[in-house]
Amino acid sequence: MFLPGFSTADQVSDLSGRGVGMDVVRKNINSLGGAVEVKSESGIGSTFTIRLPLTLAIMDGQIIQVADQRYIIPLISIIESVEVEAGRVNRVTGKGELYKIRDEYVPIIRLTNVFNVEGGIEDLQAGLLVIVDCEDYKVGLFVDELLAQQQVVIKSLETNFRKVKGIAGATILGDGAVALILDIPGLMAMHREPSQVKKNSSGKVA
Repeated sequence: MFLPGFSTADQVSDLSGRGVGMDVVRKNINSLGGAVEVKSESGIGSTFTIRLPLTLAIMDGQIIQVADQRYIIPLISIIESVEVEAGRVNRVTGKGELYKIRDEYVPIIRLTNVFNVEGGIEDLQAGLLVIVDCEDYKVGLFVDELLAQQQVVIKSLETNFRKVKGIAGATILGDGAVALILDIPGLMAMHREPSQVKKNSSGKVA
């Protein structure tokens, strides 16, 4: 449905699929940091879900701690948070770590590696996995701990500084500290392209 030229016409002609299609809709939504999902059931109908958490000046967020840094995860992207059981962790060569939850394997993203943060928890059982999703793709963000949930005012990082992969913006917390807001679709895109996060022999991001 999201491919260019897609048409629902019974009879396809030279003009079929030449209008503004769903590919344009999806591109524009993604450019805003959002996502669109379609779920269909035969004989019942289809549900279109559009998520635009980053176009709002205020959003509900979950504050997380990673080493000495605090980040914000948009609540709309969070499915659940779980304590890690060692027996459910699988390490696959070339694909990193996977966590089995309810017969599903979810890739683990260590935020310390993504953002080159030192001093964070390394032992998976000592931290938490925050399971997030976007367009039916799930990953587990490994964090040291969960802090408070609160509404935050979004400040554009690109306008005031520069664009940073995996970061959607920033906010100022009640104590005056700056916390970065995670871009969940961006983090997933980085995870799908391992070259975006390179490690040297010491395990640090290059």
